[in-house]
Amino acid sequence: MAKLRIAGVNIPENKRLEYALTAIYGIGHSLACKILADLNIDSGKRQKDLSQEETNKLRAMIEKQNLIEGDLRRFILQNIKRLKDIKSYRGARHIKKLPVRGQRTKTNSRTRRGNVRITMGSGRKKADKK
Repeated sequence: MAKLRIAGVNIPENKRLEYALTAIYGIGHSLACKILADLNIDSGKRQKDLSQEETNKLRAMIEKQNLIEGDLRRFILQNIKRLKDIKSYRGARHIKKLPVRGQRTKTNSRTRRGNVRITMGSGRKKADKK
């Protein structure tokens, strides 16, 4: 059987379906289990063991009912752009590339800010000897 491709993503053949579907952006473990339960497909099945009919039902349900991959990324970027345009607090945090959800910034925001060390002596040049 051919590889299963949903929304431009190849689904791994040898993983259980409940975990293989999480390769699609926007589908987590709980949503994958819910989709398989709605279609009466055993979550322990592997992609290579699916019949053509099950494959078609799975593809149709995922692409029809869920916001996934490019559409979801576009939706999230539009929301962030809207926050920036209305100059909300969260939008300002996005603009400044700082943590948005209330995390502290004195320490522990290295992921968002990059490994920038701003301390007293870090940027200072050595004084010339007289």
